[in-house]
Amino acid sequence: MDEEIEIPPFFICPISLEIMKDPVIVSTGITYDRDSIEKWLFSAKKNSCPVTKQDITDADLTPNHTLRRLIQSWCTLNASHGVERIPTPRPPISKSEIEKLLKDSASSHQNLAKCLKRLRHIVSENASNKRCLEAAGVPEFLATVVSNKDSSMILTDEALSLLYHLDTSETGLKNLLNSKKGNDIVNSLMKIMQRGIYESRAYATLLLKNILEVADPMQIMTLKPAVFTEVVQILDDRISHKATKSALHILVNVCPWGRNRHKAVEAGVISMIIELLMDESFSSDRRGPEMAMVVLDLLCQCAEGRAEFLNHGAAIAVVCKKILRISQTASDRAVRVLFSVGRFCATPALLNEMLQLGVVGKLCLVLQVSCGSKTKEKAKELLKLHAKAWKESPCLTRNMILAYPS
Repeated sequence: MDEEIEIPPFFICPISLEIMKDPVIVSTGITYDRDSIEKWLFSAKKNSCPVTKQDITDADLTPNHTLRRLIQSWCTLNASHGVERIPTPRPPISKSEIEKLLKDSASSHQNLAKCLKRLRHIVSENASNKRCLEAAGVPEFLATVVSNKDSSMILTDEALSLLYHLDTSETGLKNLLNSKKGNDIVNSLMKIMQRGIYESRAYATLLLKNILEVADPMQIMTLKPAVFTEVVQILDDRISHKATKSALHILVNVCPWGRNRHKAVEAGVISMIIELLMDESFSSDRRGPEMAMVVLDLLCQCAEGRAEFLNHGAAIAVVCKKILRISQTASDRAVRVLFSVGRFCATPALLNEMLQLGVVGKLCLVLQVSCGSKTKEKAKELLKLHAKAWKESPCLTRNMILAYPS
């Protein structure tokens, strides 16, 4: 606008605080700009009305044509002030159009390729289209393409990318996992993680994380050992920051269940986590090291995990170094890891190694600084447990001895 003019307040979206381009009404009766409320509902996954705080019981958005026409008329009247007229938005795609598109794709690979191209365009337009695609069964359709051994690599990669960008809802993912294609899609994602191009391997990892987040305990407990092997490979290859975080997220979600700890240990997860923590670039974002520490804590709760941890020459030093350097969550998990090995694997050699590597001094420091009460309790308990071996050591400074719990 060339100059300041007063905009009618009911033209303004309560979320973006800008003039609405495509006003829609939600079930609470409040009008928002379509783009803003779709991001609120579908991307931010919130189900309450930003203005009234009431639950939005129906995700359908009703176009407010009357208000849109008023806004367009006002823009036209104020064109001399530099106000641009808002174009009439295109109507969302209908379910019947999508169903016809999917049906026509079955006749040939060429039609399938055209269908996937059209779906990508539809997905890119707005979040409403994504919800409409989901309602029409597109996630199941794409999963079939990904799982089909006769599909070319190009079509598989395109369907995989679309399936990820569709942002399927939790309910949609559950339906996909519980369908006849449920096992097929998990197995297909594993194969792509193993042999696909880097971009497709990343999408497969991100999708597997999303799917396993909604899986029930029995489905998680029966995961094949190959899942853990492929996750380790993704961590080792570091194909992208997102893929690495998703792989760690998978381990955090599945390791507490059944014998998954043992499967993870056998796949070499512990050694891989230690190697990651030794990489300074990995520690630049605290979320990654936090999840890595959570995984180590989970795996060190079993005997095989503790043995594998101690087999890595740098494990104790790396974990000790991360205490009080990343976040309270990372410090808490690091202390828990050291507590597990210090309590269940204590030998004179191990206790001396922990002393030499500064573990005892770091635990004493934990007691002196501001950190979580549970972290302090674990540190205090471990120091008390081995007071005979550690308290009188000449390796401790006077301040450490004063901080040592009695």
